[in-house]
Amino acid sequence: MTAHAKVALVTARGPASAGRPCWPAPGRLVRRARRPPPRRAGADGRRGRSARRPVPRGRRRRGRPVSVDALFAATKDAFGRLDLLFNNAGSGAPPVPLEDLTVEQWRRVVDVNLTGVFLCTRAAFRLMKDQSPRGGRIINNGSISAHAPRPNSAPYTATKHAITGLTKSTASTAASTTSPAASSTSATPAPR
Repeated sequence: MTAHAKVALVTARGPASAGRPCWPAPGRLVRRARRPPPRRAGADGRRGRSARRPVPRGRRRRGRPVSVDALFAATKDAFGRLDLLFNNAGSGAPPVPLEDLTVEQWRRVVDVNLTGVFLCTRAAFRLMKDQSPRGGRIINNGSISAHAPRPNSAPYTATKHAITGLTKSTASTAASTTSPAASSTSATPAPR
């Protein structure tokens, strides 16, 4: 790996949420934490071994600490560093009235949308603090639902509110502890 290569890890639920707009320029190294990217021509024009290298196959469950720790250990082993974490995975529950929502449906959304983001952010902080040169960026993909909820979307809306708070707290911690990780979110506060 050259001194100019950057490593990004993008969490994604599936191909539709692959974070395509945030891919680095050709020649950059990328890990995607859900499914391997489609085979495309790499920076050198050849098919197969592109600049986007997927995380090794296997089940990766964002709501489980052991799985997340293994994901970041594999990233460190493969690339030696992490420059960008894009927390993009998300899940919703069936659009049913609140009284019909099961606890299992609620927990599944909270595990993916909130616990998974926390676990990935924590692991990225650790890695970014220990690498040389230190630093990196963490982006938590929020939602307009945090400010304009839809009917029958309580678990999703609640977790997206929580992501805004987690992101602000993470940024505050990074600033107060001189941690190299900076955070941002795609959810912006509504004008007052």
